[in-house]
Amino acid sequence: MTDPHAAIAHTSGSQAASEIWDEISPMFLDLIRWSAEQRVVTFPQGHTLLGFAICTVSNCDQSGTNANRLCAGCNVRWIRQGRPPIEEFRRNDRRLIRLQKIARCAVLDCERPWQSSRTSLCNTHAGQRSRMNLTVGEFLARPDVVALPAFGRCEVLACLRDRSGHGPYCTGHQTRWLKLRAGSGRSIPDEMRWRRTQSAIAFRNEISMRALPDRVTAELLYALQQRTMVIGTKTDAGHFRTLTDRIRMQEIGSVEEFVDPVGTNNEIARLFQSTLAVLRRRVMTSETERVKDEWDATVFGHRGIVRFDTISQRWLKEATKVWAFNDLPQRRGNGAKGSCQTEIRHMGLLSESLQLQRSDKGCDLTALGRDDITAFLNRIAFLQAEGSIRARRRVIAVRGVAMMLDRMRALGLTRPGQPLHGLPDDFAITNRDIPDLPENDEAGRDLPGEVMQVLCGQLDKLETMAGREVRVVIELLIDTGRRPDEICQLSLDCLERDQSGKPILVYTNYKANREGRRLPIPESTAALIESQQQRVRERFPDKPIRELKLLPTTVMNPHGRKSISDGHTSVRHRAWVDGLPDIFVSEPQPGLGPVDETATTPKPPFDKHRIFPYAYRHSYAQRHADAGVPVDVLCDLMDHRKMGTTQGYYRVGEQRRRRAIERVTSMQFDRHGDRVWREAKALLDSEVLRRAVGEIAVPYGTCSEPSNVAAGGQDCPVRFRCVGCSHFSTDVSYLPDLEAYLADLLRSRERLRSAFTAADDWAIAETMPSDDEITRIRQLISRIHTDVDELSDDERTQIEQAVGIVRRARTSIVGLGIPRTRQPLSGLHPDRSA
Repeated sequence: MTDPHAAIAHTSGSQAASEIWDEISPMFLDLIRWSAEQRVVTFPQGHTLLGFAICTVSNCDQSGTNANRLCAGCNVRWIRQGRPPIEEFRRNDRRLIRLQKIARCAVLDCERPWQSSRTSLCNTHAGQRSRMNLTVGEFLARPDVVALPAFGRCEVLACLRDRSGHGPYCTGHQTRWLKLRAGSGRSIPDEMRWRRTQSAIAFRNEISMRALPDRVTAELLYALQQRTMVIGTKTDAGHFRTLTDRIRMQEIGSVEEFVDPVGTNNEIARLFQSTLAVLRRRVMTSETERVKDEWDATVFGHRGIVRFDTISQRWLKEATKVWAFNDLPQRRGNGAKGSCQTEIRHMGLLSESLQLQRSDKGCDLTALGRDDITAFLNRIAFLQAEGSIRARRRVIAVRGVAMMLDRMRALGLTRPGQPLHGLPDDFAITNRDIPDLPENDEAGRDLPGEVMQVLCGQLDKLETMAGREVRVVIELLIDTGRRPDEICQLSLDCLERDQSGKPILVYTNYKANREGRRLPIPESTAALIESQQQRVRERFPDKPIRELKLLPTTVMNPHGRKSISDGHTSVRHRAWVDGLPDIFVSEPQPGLGPVDETATTPKPPFDKHRIFPYAYRHSYAQRHADAGVPVDVLCDLMDHRKMGTTQGYYRVGEQRRRRAIERVTSMQFDRHGDRVWREAKALLDSEVLRRAVGEIAVPYGTCSEPSNVAAGGQDCPVRFRCVGCSHFSTDVSYLPDLEAYLADLLRSRERLRSAFTAADDWAIAETMPSDDEITRIRQLISRIHTDVDELSDDERTQIEQAVGIVRRARTSIVGLGIPRTRQPLSGLHPDRSA
């Protein structure tokens, strides 16, 4: 009789199978203990991605899969016993040992399998012992007990066990076959097919791959290798066994032919989809992908799927594919696929316009013209007007379509045989068709200091909700002003010291593809990074430092090479912010209109939608701009290519500046300290213009003397004795300057009186500060302090914020030798010691 197992011996098989086997590493086959002879895989117990835990019950050797580290059988027994204390339950030996364990009969040289672990005897010897009424030890000691030959291998092709009697199957499969026959009724099962497709008796972490075509076996092992060694995905032995058994049931020649049945466990379905994706990527190239309507971006060095389903016209879709094929290699960073997909969506808007507004649905490209471009521009304007898209997206979409049409022509797609052959030249968007971008409002997207202090005070809650890595990401975003992806992708060795020992953050600007960027950071931030570095080294002690990430993800990352994603960080950050109590700030929020100072209704809370990870970058830049950091220095700190981008942070929004001027103007004083605008609640537009053209900034206030205004503040008739001039006025925003000037006058007077003797008396008299001037300035300062002290706490806070805005927005400052220093950066982490 022909051995049924000979047909499935490991051979080279087809050419496709041989090529796959060549790509499977022998080291990986050793790791999974692949037996080419028996065609069995054994998952290693202690492996990070392939391992499993043994049940913690004494004398149990099954896999502990439950949260309490019990196997399925012990967990059922624990529940049936009323869930006693788990430690007490674990100390009780498991008396029921599964029959799946394979062992030979205890009789010396007997080749038959044991009947059970209780007697350790085969069926024949067990019967003999029972008839003799002997113990196992007494039976084994008898000299007349002889070894018996094996009955042969079980006829189920996937099984490695011996038959327990003269029947064709082992004990386990004999039970399965009888149960199948009993449940089939009058229909007779196909026994030969059952033998080919029946799974092996499961035992712990062993998976039988017998009765599978050589190509299917190679595909499954190759996919397992890629998931483990390349992707870093955990694979459960039970799930892999189930998938293998279901593929065997369908008797297919390739994994790609497997039909996932309805009702499949989600874990098994995900494992199959992952296996299928790995196998498809093995043979994928950019040339094979470009003909599809959905591209796997991994063949272009990116992640995700590039879809062209929003474009309905064949000629436009094919042209867009050619553009994307040339564009993807030029993209960089994790957002590369997303940027390309955005441009494709812009072409989808053009496709939608053609489909809606042309009788031929835009399919005849030779009939297109300028009218179709105008119709597209009108539709984009309509979408903005009805609120479907924002003004900025409208501009970006029109720019994107214009760029892509120009690029497609530059790629030669209008030549004969190309997708755009016959496209009229006037089917193009000119520069005049592109609307202007809305005014850059990035300077208004920073978070107020009050909000930042609340957020920094709630970082412990963020760590509790999202984990240590997410908290470190947010802290570094606040401290460094980098983009979220730049922080998430930091290498473990991102911290360096310069020649003076000061800490430097080394990062990559993925947006501009600039590596090795260096940012000076404070010692407190360096201490945060060093603490995180220590955590990573403790987690991955044996991995090379150059391969590790500073913020490794906890998902599918056994080697520490994958970092936490900025998308995950954003989701966790949003949940944290939404869970915070309402935040109230004194500064008016954009879009809420003017605030009535006399109103008794409570102020609305701060809009939490303004708190997102990228807002910390705007806040970092605004803090430095407010502190007087030169624009060229801040440009380098932000790693901007154009200084115009940085200059936006030095411009305060018109609404904020106008409200600040109105508040400060209500606290304006003349040279005698009398309030000038005591009753003013808001300035008329004409008054704003009059102040702009009829005044000039001078030290400690403004001057309205016509000749001095005309000379830009450089032609004062009274030699800049401002506090004695009726054209002079000041307000609360100049209080720091007045105090500094008073201190300077006092120092100068004491110096001239006590130490300076080199000048003549008349020269000293001319230079000596006037007692009247000192008295006038003291009175002016005292009056301003008195009026500020009379304000309520809320009004005082609003005045202080308005003063900050006005001082920041003041563009023309006349200095007459008075030293000025840059404002120090405000501290957001008062609890930090470094």
